[in-house]
Amino acid sequence: MKELKEVNGYTFKNPKLLERALTHSSYSKENYERLEFLGDSILDFIVGDFLYKKVDESEGKLSKLRASFVSEQYLHKIFDELDIAEYVRLGKSYNSELTKSVKADIFEAIVAGIYLDGGLSEAKNFIVSTLKLGNYKTIKDTDYKSQIQEYFQAKDKKNKITYKLLSQEGTPHKPIFTIGVLLNKEQIGYASGASKHEAEQKGAENILKKIKKASKGEKDVL
Repeated sequence: MKELKEVNGYTFKNPKLLERALTHSSYSKENYERLEFLGDSILDFIVGDFLYKKVDESEGKLSKLRASFVSEQYLHKIFDELDIAEYVRLGKSYNSELTKSVKADIFEAIVAGIYLDGGLSEAKNFIVSTLKLGNYKTIKDTDYKSQIQEYFQAKDKKNKITYKLLSQEGTPHKPIFTIGVLLNKEQIGYASGASKHEAEQKGAENILKKIKKASKGEKDVL
């Protein structure tokens, strides 16, 4: 396994922190999970602080922007752009490609590693640069769950969207979750994903696509 000491311009003084951030639980008990917990909080804070200072919008808009930047969908793409998958240490039981959720988790762990290695300022510089926070005007709103909740509540404030696990298949390291999307306890759609969150977002996105078709007078709608 090759050793990695630098990620997108940041060089670790203690490479062991980066090594741990790149270690999956299938490989060792000393893995990225605790770092991911810390990195998740740091990301929320730094992205929120940046948007608060740079974007003159309402709290609701700022929340949506932050959710887009720290979403699994966005973080796994950033992970791919860093081109560091070959450095991830996996156990023999993990015999498939890295899932989107694992990629996002590792990115969060790397953020925590940078914070512990170089402090908050270095973590902030890395996050602002790597996540391209300056592109907030063009970032796509990928919080589809919030979008469909807002859509149906605009029609009737009593409307409520919930999600139900329909099935779980696959292996422990590569699970497939199928989630149903319910409107007031009536299923209106479903989707599958590598995590419950991904399946829920996909299900919500599918509903939004049907709503858009309906607005255009197309068939195959809700």
